[in-house]
Amino acid sequence: MSSEEVGEITNLEPAAIIGFDGHVIAGLRVHPDQKHLVFPLGNEISIYELETNRQTFLRGHTNTISTVDISPTGKMVASGQTNHMGFRAYVIIWDWQSRKEISRYELHRVKVQSLCFSSNEQYLVSLGGKDCGSIIVWDIEQNIAICGTIATKETTGDALNVCALRQRWTVFVSGGDQNLRVWHIDRDRKRLEVQDVAVGKLRREFTGMCITEDDEILYVGTMSGDIVKIRLNVSSNPNASAQDKLPVLLGCFGKHNPRKPVGKDCEKYHYGVRDLLILPNGCLVIAAGDGTIDMVQERNVNFKNYNSPTWPQLTSIQSAKIGGVITSLQIVNKTSLLIGTNGCEIYALELQNFKTSLRLLKTCHTNTVYDIPFHSDNFSLVFATASHESIRIWSTSRMQELLRIVVPNFASSSIVFSRDGKSIISAWNDGVIRAFTPLTGKLIYAIPNAHNKGCSSLDVTSNGKILVSGGVEGQVRVWKIEPYVQSMIGVLKEHYGPIESVHINCFDTEVVSASRDGSCVIWDLIRLTRKHVIFAHTQFIAAQYWTNGVQILTAGSDKLIGYWEAFDGSLVREVEGSKSGPINAIDMNMTGEYFVSAGTDQIVRLWDYQLGTEVAVGIGHATSITSARYSPNGKFLVTGSSDGGVFVWTVPEKYHIKIPSPDKEGKNANRKTNSSDSATRKTVQYRPTRNANENVRELESARSNRSDCQISTCPEVDINAQPTIDPCVDTASLADDTEREEQQQLETRSFHSQKSQIFE
Repeated sequence: MSSEEVGEITNLEPAAIIGFDGHVIAGLRVHPDQKHLVFPLGNEISIYELETNRQTFLRGHTNTISTVDISPTGKMVASGQTNHMGFRAYVIIWDWQSRKEISRYELHRVKVQSLCFSSNEQYLVSLGGKDCGSIIVWDIEQNIAICGTIATKETTGDALNVCALRQRWTVFVSGGDQNLRVWHIDRDRKRLEVQDVAVGKLRREFTGMCITEDDEILYVGTMSGDIVKIRLNVSSNPNASAQDKLPVLLGCFGKHNPRKPVGKDCEKYHYGVRDLLILPNGCLVIAAGDGTIDMVQERNVNFKNYNSPTWPQLTSIQSAKIGGVITSLQIVNKTSLLIGTNGCEIYALELQNFKTSLRLLKTCHTNTVYDIPFHSDNFSLVFATASHESIRIWSTSRMQELLRIVVPNFASSSIVFSRDGKSIISAWNDGVIRAFTPLTGKLIYAIPNAHNKGCSSLDVTSNGKILVSGGVEGQVRVWKIEPYVQSMIGVLKEHYGPIESVHINCFDTEVVSASRDGSCVIWDLIRLTRKHVIFAHTQFIAAQYWTNGVQILTAGSDKLIGYWEAFDGSLVREVEGSKSGPINAIDMNMTGEYFVSAGTDQIVRLWDYQLGTEVAVGIGHATSITSARYSPNGKFLVTGSSDGGVFVWTVPEKYHIKIPSPDKEGKNANRKTNSSDSATRKTVQYRPTRNANENVRELESARSNRSDCQISTCPEVDINAQPTIDPCVDTASLADDTEREEQQQLETRSFHSQKSQIFE
């Protein structure tokens, strides 16, 4: 490789982003061509094609996107972002055809709350967040701001939403906490004229808004759970100035319950009305905060002396309920509803039949992705992700979820596939190691109290019979796994900080453990003894053997990537892996030519192992990257972040590898099976047997004809149960709390004395 080639750094392009940011209010949008969905993903906008599942991305924002809107004809897309306190936030206008930026401005402070295009696509109206509070009208053609003002009066709360009229391009509506206002754009005088909607004594926080096609009626949802109907009284001439008549309140409506007596027959929607739509037949579709989707129509009834300001004016035609708070509601092809929730899920619902047509289109994690494994060195069709309350398995060809295993209230910190593909082994923060079947997600076995402060990392040998786990308390434990029994055969004690990762070499003879106490320990897996200790002025977060096991790659909080000799633990090389934050994940390809690193700087870096130089960089995550994995075929990378996003990056073709045949120098071929097979011990507890017919290699084909994923809930495990203590195991690690604390204090003192001597 020449010196010019060394200096070249190419860009990693995301092939797909598995996710949907459901926390953005009205973030899910359907393009007018009815073929594409537009929604935010971190600091990028995803354009998702419904028929082919293809994704393209709009990149240009510097922080998380907070709002999105599409022009009436679909020629333009607008997006606003949030920023750090004290900084201004961008609004960007994109051209749909070329997928390029048209213009941008940063006149709002901290956050852009809401956006809307005028009906003639001449203006873009933007509303700032609570730290800004201003409304700005931007002339798209001339690329200037023509006017702006404060959105609310001092006696009301913040404005939360803006909505343009369908026929009159100079009028729009804003709503929020105890304020509902109609605005008129006066282009000649470059100012905004405003009229407050007369709502009487009603005090509401207004949320979603929809306007009839003739601009006569405005329906507004409220956090109180009712719907407000407003007559706008706008002029019939779109070019006219502000109208003389004020917009007036026609009524505040709730849902009628015929089973209750008059006066008590009005029901409100729980947790507020979050969004609503008007159908061509005049019916309303209402989305509530408790997940209720209701199609209603107005009753022809007069209420003169009703004892509540909210009238039971709406009759439910059909209803459905989903999990989570609904944040977006859209219609596609005039036949289906698309529903976005704060659980980062998109559902589809047919308008003709709510009861049987509900299906899940897209989903993703809502919390940190702690680990991402592939099955083996020659199988790249599926990968798994570990996060809070769930393990999910994804298809790399369709970028869809195939299997979800739910363990309520707990988080999975590490996950690994068995080498035969018949089980998924996971570590959880309740201290339990759980193994599941790869097709149905049923529990095979569970090891309760594997670690007394939570299990943080896992790895398994090539024959699948020896499992090594690391705990938050600083211990490394070795387990023998058989179809019906699981037994502990050793406790390795050297660390006094949490174990961040454990990795077994290609021969199944050694395991390296990385801890936040500033050390990596190389253990003899056959004799269950310590071989070498690696010290550095850092908190080690990741450590991994090279493919032939002669070197170890480490990363941690000092932003450096270290090369170490496995033979004696000596330092070979250090390279700067980041400029602004810790490195949270590293992983090598199958041949060891390249490796990937990622961390809190939100940048994915591809490295040449021998030269120690960057060859490619990927930018797209909006939060800290917590996990990264190289695909077995070397053609793509998968990264996960603390916001739950999963990115699939395409590796440039010049950095692809040729996969060696299994009978030559593959990692699996080098593995031995004589590590600790003879060290059989007593078992902990009997658990359900595994299904020998299930294999992860069959998962892709098993779900090929299904659009939804298999969801399995793990049964409860008795976390108070204790493993059977074998006489050959060091019982000091399993003693009561008092003895354990004394033992750890002695080990800590010994550790510090050894560390000081080495550095001296």
